[in-house]
Amino acid sequence: MKYLVIFLCLFAQVALAQRSATKPNIIIINMDDMGYGDTEPYGMTGIATPNFNKMAQEGMRLTHFNVAQAVCSPSRAALLTGTYPNRLGLAGALMPWSEVALNPAEETIASLLKKNGYVTGMLGKWHLGSKAPYFPTNYGFDSFYGIPYSHDMWPVDYDGNPAKAGTPQIKYPILPILEGDRTVANIQTLADQGELGGKLTKRAVEFITKNQQKPFFLYFAQPMPHVPLAVSAKFKGKSSLGLFGDVIMELDWTIGEIIKTLDQYKLSENTILIVTSDNGPWVRFGNHAGSSGGFREGKGTAWEGGTRVPCLIRWKGKVQAGSIFSGLLTNMDILPTVMKLSGSTLPKERIDGIDFSSVLLGKTLKSPREVFYYYYDTNNLKAVRYQNWKLVLPHPTQSYAAGVLGKDGQNGTTLTVNAPMALYDLAHDPGEVYDVQNQYPAMVKKIMVYVEEARADLGDDLTKNKGANRRKPAVVNK
Repeated sequence: MKYLVIFLCLFAQVALAQRSATKPNIIIINMDDMGYGDTEPYGMTGIATPNFNKMAQEGMRLTHFNVAQAVCSPSRAALLTGTYPNRLGLAGALMPWSEVALNPAEETIASLLKKNGYVTGMLGKWHLGSKAPYFPTNYGFDSFYGIPYSHDMWPVDYDGNPAKAGTPQIKYPILPILEGDRTVANIQTLADQGELGGKLTKRAVEFITKNQQKPFFLYFAQPMPHVPLAVSAKFKGKSSLGLFGDVIMELDWTIGEIIKTLDQYKLSENTILIVTSDNGPWVRFGNHAGSSGGFREGKGTAWEGGTRVPCLIRWKGKVQAGSIFSGLLTNMDILPTVMKLSGSTLPKERIDGIDFSSVLLGKTLKSPREVFYYYYDTNNLKAVRYQNWKLVLPHPTQSYAAGVLGKDGQNGTTLTVNAPMALYDLAHDPGEVYDVQNQYPAMVKKIMVYVEEARADLGDDLTKNKGANRRKPAVVNK
């Protein structure tokens, strides 16, 4: 009997080791509107972020990580499907009354991992479909607790008072909290908003604890620091940068709770933890907006301030602690990388993401990605990047610099300006200030080849190209 017990224990350890080697847990924490410069590893001053720092110290910090588009819904679609959102027929932030949603036929990180035996859960902000059946549990997630879209889509002004007649907010319905497809509560005040982050964090810890013996995927889509800002009593007034700083400190605490839980259950060496953001800061909200880290403009633009976001990846024992990678990567590249590392299959339909697992595991210093298309609006191709070069195509763009910034939660204004054609060398000019197209005509010519490839493939409304390889979104029944 004694030897049988020893044998069974050894067998269990071998089985666990085999699972660990082939099926790491995956956690993606996706912040909302957190700018490149909003934490200490990326240059923030005045706010202590010890757990963001811990992520950087124990993992890899990506410095040229871009989202596919600089607004909520398209960016989230790109992350979960590994595909340019305009290939999926998605554009702009989906409203509560939007007539389209992410097509359930599209395979997501969740659905692909679920097929490979993973328990899948989502917490936080969805924003890829505004009514059932277009909620997460129909896209591969076993469970969902959170809100269907941005928390400023409610009948309350940014100051926390009920919306007045004639204001844009008056048109929105009450903001629900969903459990699966069912409304279980409503968010009616900024105090309610402030308590949501703590509730989501508690659920994240419970999810990890409950599923510690199984391979799991947790997608934690934090609603903050998108305006209106709100924070729990625990963090209110704790920073020297006002409410925005308080919110960042609470987000940092959330990461700390997850790391602590992983360490407690000895899961850190078998868990890939990714922390990133859906787009750059909504600059026009002034001191209630984040920092682009010195990049040009912010959310809603094709400038680096809109698409360049932080990304920290921790996988103890696999990803070199304290490493930095400065090659071009995008949030579309997470899906194929996770599929490779988990031994899962890729989607049947074409995707645009590229596996960078060899970078994560320290096998190469060269990025597998050389080209990135900057699309915005419905389907406007605004720029193309090749390695460290970025060719900006003539296009209309909103400009925060040409407008007036808000203060203390009040919305500012932006103006639409025309961006001329320009070539920027991001290695020497990350702020996109100096146009060098006349000095490097051969580079302009080279990138224009990629421009025409993008127009033929995905289309371009600016040049009236439809694109040959776009798929249809779901049409929401009214």
